[in-house]
Amino acid sequence: MRKPIGPDRGPERGNTGEPAAPRDDAAGRDRDATPLSTVVRVRSLLPSLPPAERRVAQRVIDDPEGVANSTITELAQNCGTSETTVIRFCRAIGFHGYPELRLTLATEAGRAQSATGGRVIGSDISPDDSLEQIVEKVTFADARAVEETASQLDIKMLEQVVDAVVNANRVDVYGVGASAFVAADFQQKLHRIGRVCSAWADAHIMLTSAAVLSPGDVAIGISHTGATVETIDALEVAKTRGARTVGLTNFPKSPIAEVADMILTTAARETTFRSGATASRLAQLTVVDCLFVGVAQRTYGSTRKALEATYEAVRGRTVRPDRRRR
Repeated sequence: MRKPIGPDRGPERGNTGEPAAPRDDAAGRDRDATPLSTVVRVRSLLPSLPPAERRVAQRVIDDPEGVANSTITELAQNCGTSETTVIRFCRAIGFHGYPELRLTLATEAGRAQSATGGRVIGSDISPDDSLEQIVEKVTFADARAVEETASQLDIKMLEQVVDAVVNANRVDVYGVGASAFVAADFQQKLHRIGRVCSAWADAHIMLTSAAVLSPGDVAIGISHTGATVETIDALEVAKTRGARTVGLTNFPKSPIAEVADMILTTAARETTFRSGATASRLAQLTVVDCLFVGVAQRTYGSTRKALEATYEAVRGRTVRPDRRRR
């Protein structure tokens, strides 16, 4: 059903074989957006980088302060690669060279320490952590996922998706595993304000539903990795039927981008025991909430009436005070 998807493409190359120069306005805006925003960007691009550059990227993710204190020669040796690869990596993520990356990482690390009162809170769970430390690390990772997702969210792209959903005759939302819960949440939200929306988690039903979409409909695929075959297949079928397609993923250059007309991104990190799975859902729910409120605001009058009607419909389904046990 799905066309074979090859290895993730690396950064766009210019005529000389070097990575194309980034747009300064976008790169600068991202770097100033939030503490450790460079790490967020590197993490999102990690799967799409060539193997040698990926080793450099992983070092930046694992120890940004250490990279900031390393020379380009030291970093290249620690990553088992060349100085040229380090420079290519810097350009691939939006910097002109290694000195700029070092300075930015040092600045962002300083901001991060100030924000946490000088405490260093890692997101990885170790065997020796106390339950108190586990709670601190998990909640820190969850909070950071929401904050970093909001800081990197492309508002212009979000506006395009809002427009598409507002004008859609019908909306299909696809997601499997943890993403299925997010898809169901979005379906419930849209349904409550009178929008025609269905959420599907079964691979066969996703495909059959996508097959009867038409121009004027919207299909939204939710996948943290952006590589979930079932979700990609459903989006591809929806696209062939003329529907507008949207991907919600943590990795903007993942395979789902090949079949999505529009991409919305999250910024959640994976941690030991997959506590990052909760963070990824929270990040996805943050984007879904922003999308829903954008749609609701655009249709304010009908939304208010629908919310009032649905509230009245369920208001009597709560236990009255006189029925509670004394």
